[in-house]
Amino acid sequence: MLNFEFCSPTKFVFGRGTQQEAGRLVREAGGTRALVVYGGGSVVRSGLLDQVLASLDAAGVAHVEMGGVKPNPRSDLVYEGIRLCRENGLDFLLAVGGGSVIDTAKAIGDGVPYDGDFWDFYSGKAVPKTALPVGCVLTIPAAGSEGSNSAVITQLDGNLKRGLNVELHRPRFAIMNPELTFTLPRYQLACGITDMMAHIMERYFTNTPDVALTDRLAEALLLSIIDAAPVALANSTDYESHATLMWAGTLAHNNSVGVGREQDWASHRIGHELSAKYDCAHGASLSVLFPAWMKYTYKHDVARFVRFATAVWGVETQGRSDEEIALAGIDALQSFFTSIGMPHTLAEVGGCEADIPTLARSVVDGKTGHFVELYPPQIEDVLRIAAKG
Repeated sequence: MLNFEFCSPTKFVFGRGTQQEAGRLVREAGGTRALVVYGGGSVVRSGLLDQVLASLDAAGVAHVEMGGVKPNPRSDLVYEGIRLCRENGLDFLLAVGGGSVIDTAKAIGDGVPYDGDFWDFYSGKAVPKTALPVGCVLTIPAAGSEGSNSAVITQLDGNLKRGLNVELHRPRFAIMNPELTFTLPRYQLACGITDMMAHIMERYFTNTPDVALTDRLAEALLLSIIDAAPVALANSTDYESHATLMWAGTLAHNNSVGVGREQDWASHRIGHELSAKYDCAHGASLSVLFPAWMKYTYKHDVARFVRFATAVWGVETQGRSDEEIALAGIDALQSFFTSIGMPHTLAEVGGCEADIPTLARSVVDGKTGHFVELYPPQIEDVLRIAAKG
């Protein structure tokens, strides 16, 4: 196990009716004037936004609202949020929604106290030294942004999708009521399930030896998601399965299963290029890329893939070679994604083989991955596997 530092300061408030606590929690975190950031009309139609605003009013927290955040969140609303915060003297950001909304709030928080362009942080030109605090009311179990140090934004000028991981990003609190996920479209929930599984697998496939503890934690999370997913997808009001997915999404990405081990992140970084170019759902890009990445890299450490196949998918080993077991585990993952309605070819997310060289060259820094380092020629190979499915 490698040396590590781990801090998870977010206060998680989990359960039925917890959205009513928003005002109190903003006050506890020192907020007096909040920008309430949200996405489309669902939080309005469901009455959730009104409940949150009423809670803020009851706690004496002044507020300004900004809606319109879209999946694969864009820079235009970040700039707008920075402007609103500065003009209105706002001191807190409250995100009501999923990962895109929370990431937008984090990026706004980065930019408000900074004299330059917030994109300096996402392009690697600068590192934020301070940020406005963020809290959230989670409505989509997926990105894990409610407990993570990461945010991902697409800069419209150049259509560049980039992430930033800094501890300032961890929310002060996260309100998590599984009932708020009952109205999610089935496909959106499936995308979230895929995303949280990918967050675990990016950490699971590692070159670091002697990490049995976090291996077992990762496997337990994956098994819990695999069990809960079909129940939640079949029954939109089953509280326990939705609760499992909501908390699993947080644990998948707050790095509790990633400490002390080298992590990969190739599938995510290649996936960012797909979602930037084709505007496909992040989870959809991962369902296409992760099995392709596995097929390309499994020979690097067949034993790790054998463990994945047997511990997570229960692949039968008798009469099979290690390579056959490893490939059966990859097939099991791909079959699971298909069973929950996710795509498995590049074409299904709007891509085409002619774009592969451009996509490969667009990956930031010209390389990606730690389990196996991938440069543009190798990234092209992964994408061609994804094209075939």
